[in-house]
Amino acid sequence: MITLKHLFMLPELSTIKPVAGEAGMSRTISGVNVMESDCLFDFFKAGELLVTTGINMDHDEEKLITMVKKTYDHQASGVILNVGPYIPSIPNEVMDFANSHRFPIFSMPWSYRVADFVKITVQFLAAAEQNQSRFRDLLSELLFQSVPDRAYVTAELEQIGAQADQSFSIVVCSYDSDQLPVSLVYGIEMELSRKYRLLQSMHRENQLIYLTVQIRGSDLPLMKLTEAIRAKKTEWRNLSIGSGSEYPVMEAQRSYQEALTVLRLAKRHPYLKICEFNDLGAYRIIMDVRDPRIIERFYQKYLGQLYRYDQLHETDFVPFLRVFLEEDGRTATIAHKKFIHRNTVLYKVKKIEAILGADLGHPFVKTNLQLAFMIEDLMR
Repeated sequence: MITLKHLFMLPELSTIKPVAGEAGMSRTISGVNVMESDCLFDFFKAGELLVTTGINMDHDEEKLITMVKKTYDHQASGVILNVGPYIPSIPNEVMDFANSHRFPIFSMPWSYRVADFVKITVQFLAAAEQNQSRFRDLLSELLFQSVPDRAYVTAELEQIGAQADQSFSIVVCSYDSDQLPVSLVYGIEMELSRKYRLLQSMHRENQLIYLTVQIRGSDLPLMKLTEAIRAKKTEWRNLSIGSGSEYPVMEAQRSYQEALTVLRLAKRHPYLKICEFNDLGAYRIIMDVRDPRIIERFYQKYLGQLYRYDQLHETDFVPFLRVFLEEDGRTATIAHKKFIHRNTVLYKVKKIEAILGADLGHPFVKTNLQLAFMIEDLMR
């Protein structure tokens, strides 16, 4: 990921200073756009860094404030204000807005040529994109080679300022289309950068995969960041994000598989609102059982007989039992969810109790049945 922080480490840009919104320096940048009117945002793309001299604003602070806010709404990377005859100073309202929204505002001296800035930035982004292609190979090596090449991985990590002895995690974003909109990718990276240092990414089928290092001291729940992304556009509501645990880099495949497990469970049970492997609770206990035969025997003991009954009699007691447990046996809720009469609910409960020889109202019975369904979630 190419961020504002990377760009402004260039010595050629040392005279361009961040004056507000510095907490957002990890925002990614995809390009640069010189704009002198707030009526031209149809030509603006998400992730671009806007530069303006204010020549068409007639020294009207309200116009400048409006442009900055529109730029933020269009998911810009940040704004550079060319301070001089048309923007003699940066209004306090702009500064306050930038700080409260973590939206970087830069002051460019009037003596600095805008054309030089554009040239330097475009060249930097082109070179950085070439390096990004190299590092996509690093992520592929880590996740999809049975035994990653340690020397290669270590050398590539050093190129991006990371150390092989750090702990890394994989974050996977899943969308219902192979083509992720550029604006969505930018929105994802903008939010994730509040919790993670995004080292590298790759696009695979309908997945956007990130190699990350968690920012120490950042305890933002990933679900909160996911919901913030979904809230930005209606069509983004089907975005799912899952993260694995932290591991040494040579064990990144484990983190990737954990992230995929989170996505699978979140899709099956959206009401659980889970995004992080560490939040899977009892699922993790089940996954830590080393002997799969123990898990299989437990599963068959509590659900095998009911499955065989359904197959033999063409009934639907297994899916009904899952809903019964999810709704904690509330008859009216189950009836509404299954579109059946409450008396039918009571009949099915009695029938399942007869088949299993168990009392569905007993907490121990319900716990074991819930564990059996959790095993099924992980098996299928």
